[in-house]
Amino acid sequence: MPGGEIDLHGTHLEPEGRRMPHATIGDVFAPVSLSRPNRATVRILDGSISGDVVLHRDGAASNPVTVRVAVPMAENLHPVANPAVDATGQVFTTLSGARGQATPVSIFRIQRDFQMVPFVRELMNPTGLAFDKAGYLYASSRAEGTVYRISPEGEMSTYAEGMGIATGIAFDGDGNLYVGDRSGTIFKINPSREIFVFATLEPSISAYHLAFDDAGTLYVTGPTTSSNQAVHAIDRDGNISVFYQGLGRAQGMAFDIGGNLYVAASLHGQRGIVRITPSREASLAVSGSNLVGLAFVEDGCAVLATRDALFHVALDIEGRSLLV
Repeated sequence: MPGGEIDLHGTHLEPEGRRMPHATIGDVFAPVSLSRPNRATVRILDGSISGDVVLHRDGAASNPVTVRVAVPMAENLHPVANPAVDATGQVFTTLSGARGQATPVSIFRIQRDFQMVPFVRELMNPTGLAFDKAGYLYASSRAEGTVYRISPEGEMSTYAEGMGIATGIAFDGDGNLYVGDRSGTIFKINPSREIFVFATLEPSISAYHLAFDDAGTLYVTGPTTSSNQAVHAIDRDGNISVFYQGLGRAQGMAFDIGGNLYVAASLHGQRGIVRITPSREASLAVSGSNLVGLAFVEDGCAVLATRDALFHVALDIEGRSLLV
């Protein structure tokens, strides 16, 4: 991400006298913020694009290594959770606003050519987004504690009420909708719209975020003030366990087809998208600040949501489909 950092590992990467090395990505200058004999940290500036990164030191140039840089997709937004993707590849995101603040447009649709058009108005504080198998978009309102059902034409109706501070939402394979109440409850709404308390966790300072794996296990994050935060796993019977411990301010999540979980979080003080394997090994997959969520799209790409924009990046990762 622009503003993020990448580490280069090799030999002879230290400063030459008092002169720091510098890097280029394609033809774009990239400053080096740390330089050691075997490691150099390069900061990605705004306007950078994907290309070969080369370290320059004392008139010599390193071998090139390909780096992929996310590009802006849509700006002047306010996502607070994952974007959602429909069956045609269009992306939906929010202009959420502060709690109780009305915004001119609540949800935008971003077409495949990156054109952004208004989709829903007059929905107070839209937060979580999810599609059902029929192509209807569902959106939670944390101000009202309500989940709305939105047709492909943008017509909105109430689906469920009384969800507390409704934030993250996700469907399981049986068509049940799960809603995270920021004050500590995970609700389950069956296709008949009957509401059950599915599980209870500690309150979150911002929002719950939900994602299912192929086995039907629900994964939940709820940012707290801890820098040693857990991703919780909840089985079909509502039993809660800790899947991974050690993230900072973990937020939106998505799975790839290999069962790897991707989380917008900090890992060992570095902010970005953290990849956690099924064997619970964690590493930083994307470096960048202000990330709140992500969604995988076609051709191995992903949409990354920050607090005010969406970015598009090629990762060569096939995401788990949410529409089957």
